[in-house]
Amino acid sequence: MTQTERLTFLINYLQSENNELKSIDIPAQDTARKRLLRSLMNIRPPKTVSKEFLEVQDAYLQEECTKKGIISLSDIPLAGPGIYLWQGDITRLSADAIVNAANSAMLGCFVPCHGCIDNAIHSAAGVGLRLECSRIMEKQKTEEPTGKAKITKAYNLPCRYVLHTVGPIIHGAVTVKDQNLLSDCYRSCLELAAAYHLKSVAFCCISTGEFHFPNEKAAEIAIQTVQDYQKENQNSLEVVFNVFKDSDYKIYKQLLGSYAGKAFHRKSEKENRKC
Repeated sequence: MTQTERLTFLINYLQSENNELKSIDIPAQDTARKRLLRSLMNIRPPKTVSKEFLEVQDAYLQEECTKKGIISLSDIPLAGPGIYLWQGDITRLSADAIVNAANSAMLGCFVPCHGCIDNAIHSAAGVGLRLECSRIMEKQKTEEPTGKAKITKAYNLPCRYVLHTVGPIIHGAVTVKDQNLLSDCYRSCLELAAAYHLKSVAFCCISTGEFHFPNEKAAEIAIQTVQDYQKENQNSLEVVFNVFKDSDYKIYKQLLGSYAGKAFHRKSEKENRKC
C-alpha cells in the first residue's frame, strides 16, 4: 500500500465502526484527510480492533514518524550534568521514555485534534496505546491519583515507553499542596523509569497547559525535583526538558543557566577550600 492508500483504508475502517460517521465525506486534500483520520482516532473508544487495521495503522504512523524526523539525545546539546533542553514535538524524541501529561481517566484526549500533549502522543502512538491504558484502568478500578505515574509501551512513537502522570489542576492561587503534587509527578516518573532500568526520560511541561499551573513556577519545580533526584541517586538517568512554546524555552533556558551557574560556583568554592 502507498501512504495515501493506507490513509484511505484507515478512515474507511473507522467510519465503518459507527453508522453516524459513515456520512462524512473523505476530503480530497491530503492535509484535511490526515486531520480527519486523527479526529476519528481521537474519538474512538477503547475496543477490539482488527489485526489488519493495526498492521496498516502501524505502517502509516511509522512512515509519518520518519517524515517528521526522529531526534535522539545526541542531537541535543547538554544544558547541565545529565540534563538536556529541547524545543519541539515530543513525539519525535527517541529517548527511552517520554512523559505524557494525562488526565485522571488515563485514556487519552477524546476531543478531535485537540492541541494538548495527551492528544498528540495518543495520535502518534495509535489506538493500541488507548487499549493498553484501558486495560490498566479496568484493573485499577479507580481514577489515577494526582502525582502518580503509569508506564505503557510506546507503540508507533520513536521512544520505547510512555510514562503517564496526572498533574494538579490549578483553580486560583497555587498552594503548597499543588507544588508538592507537581514535584511528585516528576519524582514518580523518575522512580518508575529507574525501576524499569531506563537511561533517559523526556519531560513535557506537566500541568502548564489545560491545568493552568504557572509556567515559571512549574519549571522551577521541575528542574529542582530532577536535580535533587539525580544528586540523591547518583545514577546515569538522563533527563530532557521538552518545551514547545518559545516562552517556555526562554524560562527553562534562563533557569538552567542560573542553576548551572550556581552549581559551578559551589564546585569552585569546594575546590578552593581544598587548596
